[in-house]
Amino acid sequence: MQVVNNYSATSNREIQSNLELILKEHNWLIKQIDFEQLDTLVKEVIKANHIFFCAAGRSGFAMRAAAMRFMHLGLKVYFVGETTTPAIRKGDLLIAASGSGTTGSIVKAAEKSASVGATVIAISTQTESPLTRFSTHLVVLPAAEKQDFESSRSAQYAGSLFEQFLLLIFDAVFQGLWKSSGQAAEELWRRHANLE
Repeated sequence: MQVVNNYSATSNREIQSNLELILKEHNWLIKQIDFEQLDTLVKEVIKANHIFFCAAGRSGFAMRAAAMRFMHLGLKVYFVGETTTPAIRKGDLLIAASGSGTTGSIVKAAEKSASVGATVIAISTQTESPLTRFSTHLVVLPAAEKQDFESSRSAQYAGSLFEQFLLLIFDAVFQGLWKSSGQAAEELWRRHANLE
């Protein structure tokens, strides 16, 4: 299938309007969240021996960013699928994100984690899915799914709102953990990558 390039220049006003739309959707989504679910996530993070993040595609990029910030806090953090990721065990935490809750590799990671007695937190748009069946806790982000093309929840393409909100949620969680830890910014900075 050949794609015809029929794009036209986007005006500054259109870009501003798009940004306003995205921010409006995020403000709407904030009001839909059960923050008790996030409180549970924070408690599980605090008591976990090791924290494993798991997601695919753009959600994976957002979760990698979250893993990096948690590492800056001094937590033992891994991203599932990297070659240096160890075995998950009882006492560890898997945080698995999938908008649909059906992504095969994410569901398998949750199933394996549950089978060894690790805690599994699913982050999804769905309350019932293959992923939630293996989860100890659930954080619902009621954004549009990737193939929900006619959604009233988001005018953005595919799962953009979910993926963006993952990054924002974990930055908010990180901010709270950082402040409660009493660590100075300079202390976190010493853990920042220096082989860039």
